[in-house]
Amino acid sequence: MLLTDRRNLLQSFALGAAAAALPLAANASTSRSPAPASPPPMLLAPRLKAGDTIGLISPCAATFETERFSIAAETLQALGFKVKEGRHARARRGHFAGTDAQRAQDLNDMFSDPQVQGILAMTGGSGATRILNLLDYAEIQRNPKFFGGYSDITALLNAIRTRTGLVTFHAPMGVSEWNEFSTRYFRSVLMNGDSTVFSNPQNHEGLLTQTGERTQTIRGGKARGPLLGSNLSVLTTLLGTPYCPDFKGAILFLEDINEYIYRVDRMLAHLKQAGALDSLGGVVLGQFTDCKPGEGFGSLTLEEVFADYFRDLNIPVYSGAMFGHVRHKFTLPVGLPVEIDADRGTITQLQAAVR
Repeated sequence: MLLTDRRNLLQSFALGAAAAALPLAANASTSRSPAPASPPPMLLAPRLKAGDTIGLISPCAATFETERFSIAAETLQALGFKVKEGRHARARRGHFAGTDAQRAQDLNDMFSDPQVQGILAMTGGSGATRILNLLDYAEIQRNPKFFGGYSDITALLNAIRTRTGLVTFHAPMGVSEWNEFSTRYFRSVLMNGDSTVFSNPQNHEGLLTQTGERTQTIRGGKARGPLLGSNLSVLTTLLGTPYCPDFKGAILFLEDINEYIYRVDRMLAHLKQAGALDSLGGVVLGQFTDCKPGEGFGSLTLEEVFADYFRDLNIPVYSGAMFGHVRHKFTLPVGLPVEIDADRGTITQLQAAVR
């Protein structure tokens, strides 16, 4: 079977499964829109400004310590924003922040609320893929707003961008550490509307050369394309669904946490065999935090795994960029055209990510 036929078949199965699942979620207070026949045009959210209201929601895991909500609210207020918590932000169902319908409703409600100018996830965890078919994509498209988060939020960032064209943001979350580095990039991208250049911090910490937070060129050169991706394990689950982005010509960015190296290898093999790596423009690898060899057997290094999958693609590739489960984080616009320089280790927006 041709690869294109296989993709079409997988997509047909995914669409049928999604349609079959709709009656099971009939209690969700949302109207669902069909998948677009062709990719929607890029849509930008308005620039955030002091005095705007940020909706704080929990679309995935529950946050068990109430003080973390206070810290998140105080952080956003220190940035100049007002804060509105989602109705079910503190809900609990197992490890989730409420039922699927409740978590989807909070996201839908924030997009439809004219008093809310942006939406931030409190945390990641798991559960985002469970609510993709409950989102009101037509309403989101009518009311473009900043929406940010990372980790499991990858599913929502890519689904919203794929179904509506809205540029979403791999950004710090409510529970993140909002240090000077992370805050500076958040302000530059979302509040100043800069065409931001993303580069790792230069800090030798008294040493003769920088030993931490370094980038490494896997294959040199420059490339341009829409920036797509984020958490590897979550992105892989979108393959074959109507929420998966089209990677043709894209700059793929990937990160992960707490995955054995053999699992990273397996997920990259999945992306390769599904055709997602066939026509990329370039690749940026972020932080693969605590991704170590498994117990009881030998392992390739992460460096060797990355070389196996990316060195022979004949496109620019570099690793070590500051995004993922780390203290210092970029705020990256998912779906926006960028240029990468794999020799310098930089990502440059080709236009503002907000209007």
